[in-house]
Amino acid sequence: MNRIIMHPIGIIHSPYKEARDIPIQGTFKNNIKAWIELKDKYVPGLKDLDKFSHAILIYYFHRSHKEDIEGRPFLECGKHGIFAIRSPHRPNHIGLSIVKIERIEGNKMHFTEVDILDETPLLDIKPYVKYFDSRSNVISGWLDKHFKNGNIPDETIIK
Repeated sequence: MNRIIMHPIGIIHSPYKEARDIPIQGTFKNNIKAWIELKDKYVPGLKDLDKFSHAILIYYFHRSHKEDIEGRPFLECGKHGIFAIRSPHRPNHIGLSIVKIERIEGNKMHFTEVDILDETPLLDIKPYVKYFDSRSNVISGWLDKHFKNGNIPDETIIK
C-alpha cells in the first residue's frame, strides 16, 4: 500500500491564527474556547458524545510543510527523534489533541483545552475513555526531568 486518502469530516475553529500563539498543551491555557464545524453527513455520528467530558481529536497539520526526522522540542536545547516529540513537522502531519467538551449544538461541538490552529482539517473524533486511555506508572522520557513532582514548568517557558 503506497497511498492513503483521507477526507476531512469538518473544520476546527480556534482563536489561534498563527502557530506561535498556540500553547504547548491546551491544558496550560484551559479557558480558551474553540469549536468544530462538522460536515452535515457526519452530524449523526455526534450522538451520545455529549455524555463524555473529553474527546480525542485527530487532525491534519495543514500549515506544516516540512518533514523532520529529528527536532528540538520546547524545554530542550538538544534534538530528539520525531517520534519522541510532538512537533507538527512529522511524516504524514497527523495531530492528536485531547479536549474538554463544553456542549454540542447541531453540527458544532464546542470545547476548551485547545492547542490547535484555526481552520485545521478534522479527520476524526473519538471519546476519551478513562478506562482505556489513562495509564498508571507512565514514564515520559526526556520530559520527566522538566515536570518535577508533577508540576508544570514555569509559564514563561511554555508561553
